[in-house]
Amino acid sequence: MKKGIIFLSAVTLILIGCSEATQISKLEEKRTKLKNELADIEKKIAEMDTTSNSTPAALVSLAPVELTEFVHNIDVQGNIETEKDALVNAESNGVIREVLVKEGQRVSKGQALVRIDASIISDNIQELKTGVDFAQYNYDKQKELFDKGVGSEFQLKQAKNNLDNLKEKLTGLQTQRSKYTVVAPFDGVIDEVFPKIGEMAGPQSPVVRLVNNREVKVTAEISERLYSRIKVGTPVQLTVPSLGDTTVSLTITNIGNYIHPTNRTFRIQAALKENKILLPNMLAQVQILDYKNEEAIVVPTPALLKDRDNNSYVFVADSKEGQLIARRVNVKVVESYNGVSEVNGDLSVEDQVVLKGAKGVSEGDYLRVK
Repeated sequence: MKKGIIFLSAVTLILIGCSEATQISKLEEKRTKLKNELADIEKKIAEMDTTSNSTPAALVSLAPVELTEFVHNIDVQGNIETEKDALVNAESNGVIREVLVKEGQRVSKGQALVRIDASIISDNIQELKTGVDFAQYNYDKQKELFDKGVGSEFQLKQAKNNLDNLKEKLTGLQTQRSKYTVVAPFDGVIDEVFPKIGEMAGPQSPVVRLVNNREVKVTAEISERLYSRIKVGTPVQLTVPSLGDTTVSLTITNIGNYIHPTNRTFRIQAALKENKILLPNMLAQVQILDYKNEEAIVVPTPALLKDRDNNSYVFVADSKEGQLIARRVNVKVVESYNGVSEVNGDLSVEDQVVLKGAKGVSEGDYLRVK
């Protein structure tokens, strides 16, 4: 019985071994076939390669190294503001009797805009004027008697005090009545008239919106890290999307002295005088020129690569015996803007750097231009 079992086990192992040998043989045949196919493909690639019949070349595109002017701008969103944009309120309560202006009308500083009913205070002023006239007459008589030695000094001073008190009250009432006429606080244009004749006016209700856009300013929030690069007088290019391609050249006129703790920004202003097109609260695209080099070595930014140590470098295509060979050049990036970068390194304007395909290139690789 035991011999039978041993025999069956031996037969089974032989069959398994034969099966594995057969599978290995098939895999080896498949590998040989794939190797032959790969060799054929490589041969065809080599035949199509015009630069070399024996050495594979990386397919890349090149870009020239340029010596040119390089500028760097800070692009932020700004807002158009004016200090002369006011909701003009009445200083006294009352019924509106006259609206003296209309929307779109240009007015001068001090010009009357709206008149409020002041009939009661006008009556009080008229009554007080009569009292002043009588007090003046009484004072004159007391002074005449005092000069003749008939009247007393006490009566003269009493008459003078009474006259002065009435004059002060009259001046106060006249000042109070002036507050019933709303006047323009500055030159400008009436943008909107709010009340109608017969409505109530008061200190809490605006009567007109007065705007003067002759002098405006653009304001923007700039990152704290750029504070040292922006100065008063720094050039600014202003573009307002709602006005199409219109651009305005300005300079920074004020830099904020406060860093906002939430977003770590500071405020800048650029003033525009004799403005004719910009309106308050327009949104603007602001370009601030914070760096400029008239003779910079410039390469396309996509040509820049970084190694594991975070060092920047480019591949230069050197010509040797009719072939292009990749040479690594370490560079220091000064600034990058709008797809180009200013760099310092062993580059010249005769060099061409690898642009597309640079990530698949190594030092010494043969190159083929697209």
